[in-house]
Formats: sequence, C-alpha cells, structure tokens
Amino acid sequence: MLNKESKIYVAGHRGLVGSAIWNNLLSRGYTNLVGRTHSELDLTDQVAVRKFFDAEQPEAVVLAAAFVGGIMANSLYRADFIMQNMKMQCNVISEAYAHNVKKLLFLGSTCIYPKNAPQPMKEDSLLTSPLEYTNEPYAIAKIAGLKMCESYNLQYGTNYIAVMPTNLYGPNDNFHLENSHVLPAMIRKVYLAKLIHEEQWDAIRQDLDKRPVEGVDGASSEGDILATLSKYGIYNNKVELWGTGTPLREFLWSEDMADASVHILLNVDFKDIIGIEQYSSVHYGASTNGAVDRDHSEGRGGAIPQLGEIRNCHINVGTGKELTIRSLSELVAKAIGFSGEIVFDASKPDGTMRKLIDVSKLHSLGWTHSVEIEDGVKKLADWYVEH
Repeated sequence: MLNKESKIYVAGHRGLVGSAIWNNLLSRGYTNLVGRTHSELDLTDQVAVRKFFDAEQPEAVVLAAAFVGGIMANSLYRADFIMQNMKMQCNVISEAYAHNVKKLLFLGSTCIYPKNAPQPMKEDSLLTSPLEYTNEPYAIAKIAGLKMCESYNLQYGTNYIAVMPTNLYGPNDNFHLENSHVLPAMIRKVYLAKLIHEEQWDAIRQDLDKRPVEGVDGASSEGDILATLSKYGIYNNKVELWGTGTPLREFLWSEDMADASVHILLNVDFKDIIGIEQYSSVHYGASTNGAVDRDHSEGRGGAIPQLGEIRNCHINVGTGKELTIRSLSELVAKAIGFSGEIVFDASKPDGTMRKLIDVSKLHSLGWTHSVEIEDGVKKLADWYVEH
C-alpha cells in the first residue's frame, strides 16, 4: 500500500490526464511526486529512462505519457503512432520492473476495441474482431501496453494495472487544430468563427500567438489567417466539421478520469480485478513488504494451472453515457455563445459509429463519475476562452 510519503512518478505530468492526476494526488496529500517534461526526459530513449529510474527510484509509476491525436493525425502518422508509443511503454514498464516499482498504472484508450464490437463494450470484447482502420496503429500499441502489464503480473507477480479511458476532455487539453481530439478542436473552431464574425482581431491574434496553425500566428496578415483557418473549416460565423454528425461518443471529464485513476492506484490490486485471492500467495510467496519476490518463479511463462486462463484484466473508465457529434456541437455552440452555422462534411470519415463502454467493472471497484457532459463542455469552453 502506498503512503503519503511514497515517491510517485507521473509520466506525462503536463498533459491532459497526467496534470489532472498530479493535482488529484496533491489534493489527497501525496506530495512526493516526480515529473519530467519531454525536453528533460525522452521516454523513447531507453538509456535515458534507465538513468532516470536509477536516480529517482520511484515506488509507484503512472504512465500517462503518449503520442496522441485525432482522425487526421492518426491517418497521417501511422508509423509514429505505433513506434513512439511502443518505445515509451516498453522503456517505462521494463525499467519499473527492473527497479522494483510496487505499483504501476498504465493509461490506454477505448480505441483498443474492435470497430464492430457489441455495445456497450465490455473488457472481454478485446481482440474479438478487426480494429477501426484509422487508429489501428495507436490501438495496437495500447493493446500491447495492457498485455505487458497483464503478462508481467502473471509471470513475475507484479501489481501493474491498465485502465482504458473513453474520450477525455478538460483543462490543459490539446487545442492545436492539426492534431487535437474532436471536442477541443470543436471548441476552438467555434470560438474562432465567432471572433471572425465579430471582427475581434486582437483576440484572434492572441489565440494564434498561443497556438499557431501551420506557422500562421498573430503577426500574420488577416488574409493569411483567414485562408489558413478556412482549411480547418473555420469561416465567418460558420464552422465545418468532419463526417455526418451521427456517430455517438462518450466523453469523460479529465479530472474525473484522474480521480478514477488515483482511486485505482491507491485502492485496487491485480488480485481484486481477477477475483482470485490466492493470486498473491502464489506469486509473492513469503514476501512481507509488498515487493516482488524475485526468487519465486512458479509463475514464469504464465503457467499457473490453479489460476486458469487470465485475460482482459484492464478496466474501462467512462460514464456509460453517450451523445451524437451533432448534439455535442450544439452544446459547444451554446457554451461559446455562437449563433452561426455548423455544417457537416459527409465526404470526410466519421470514424467508428459508436464507442460506448461498459463501466460495470469500474463501478464494482467503487468509483463512478461526477461531471456530466453538459456541465463539462461549458467548463472547458470557459477554460479555453480564459486561457
């Protein structure tokens, strides 16, 4: 069990989820936190990661760092999405094991599930049919990550837990138009279209100085700004979005995700997920301090007959509720105060038509969400405008 003095490394502590997990831990009194920015530690560099673990010796690790993006980025950078994520995961998980980390929490994504998985998607839907093509490389990397956690647990008796969040949104989200997810991109598009209509050029330039688009920033001419924004469906009082608007999506407020993650990190062990109490005695032997007994090798190779086949040990994290992309755009327009036109380009891909997850396992482990989408969209829109 982790205590308030335990050193916890949060990989990706500046990102959407990592920053929320960091703040949640602080609010619970866990102040011995370690974080490194990408410029300080490149997680794809195996030697650098090993040196970091040698120096810091964390007791617990939260692996929230990832190379992420929306449909456009997933389509363009397929090799990067699988390679960068695999490198990060392999380096962090292997070094966590080598340095006797007591607890590891790996964050994946519900894109791991097949394109045509039965809805709502249960954890047991994993690997039952083909993935959605556009995010296949990222999904395969995340499947490998959760299987690494599962396999280390079964072979070495580690306590690594994998959580699969639904679509996340919240403070510190990525609003860059080239590679952001649907909700933050939608908020920024609607906001900029409103500013163009109101001829609020100072605010437009301020926005582009903060997050340039294709090299166009606040110092660019009005013509260049309008031409560049139009590539992303942003016009005077009009926004164009990809697809038909009919796909259904589930969204989880990032601070809710952080609370779920910390709840699991502090209160849920691998044996709780698989429901087998004797798991600990099989793997940990006579160990009394919670550390892995390295000399106990009965489970090596996963051959533990008394446990049977164990798979799909990850945990879905979401709300269990969904809405259409069109309905989401209406919530965004209301939150921004946008009275213009929102149109959908049906020639562009929709992605998966429905992605609702079953959260009964999560609820059974003692956690449910608190922020509903209507309130969350307003909170995120207000946060974006303020920042």
